[in-house]
Amino acid sequence: MKKQESNSSELKDRVVKINRVAKVVKGGRRFHFSSLVVVGDGQGTVGFGLGKSNEVPESIAKAVQEAKKNLMKIKMKGATIPHPILGVYGAAKVLLKPAAPGTGVIAGGAVRAVMDVAGIHDILTKIIGTNNPHNVLNATFAGLRALTTEEEVTKMRGKSPFDPAPVAKEKEGLKA
Repeated sequence: MKKQESNSSELKDRVVKINRVAKVVKGGRRFHFSSLVVVGDGQGTVGFGLGKSNEVPESIAKAVQEAKKNLMKIKMKGATIPHPILGVYGAAKVLLKPAAPGTGVIAGGAVRAVMDVAGIHDILTKIIGTNNPHNVLNATFAGLRALTTEEEVTKMRGKSPFDPAPVAKEKEGLKA
């Protein structure tokens, strides 16, 4: 895991998948590499990129550059996400559920890499459908993009944040 310097914050990058592709020519096989990389600052900012080249380190460097261009901020509630969400992309579906503190990251494959670099420490996930890393990453990011906070929902609905006191008073009135 390398650390990169960008915009005065340290970004961690994590290689998700390296794919070797062979082209058969007259003299034998020519190999090319594609790298899928996730980049994040551990504070809720994360992005991913795909890089292709004749050499592995060069393809990883290109992927990191691409990932830095596609950084996005995730809405978090402490060390987890605010609510359960299903991210869908193609045949890949990724279920993301908030977890209690101390649960850890229960995730596999590409989803674990995203959660690690994003700084999410407590989450439950399940990959449904295909486990193709490209589609799983896109589905994970679709789910993370769709997250909303309680404040955004109440503002959108024109309501005030939930106050349990009026509900308690209402229940007491029904009992009497």
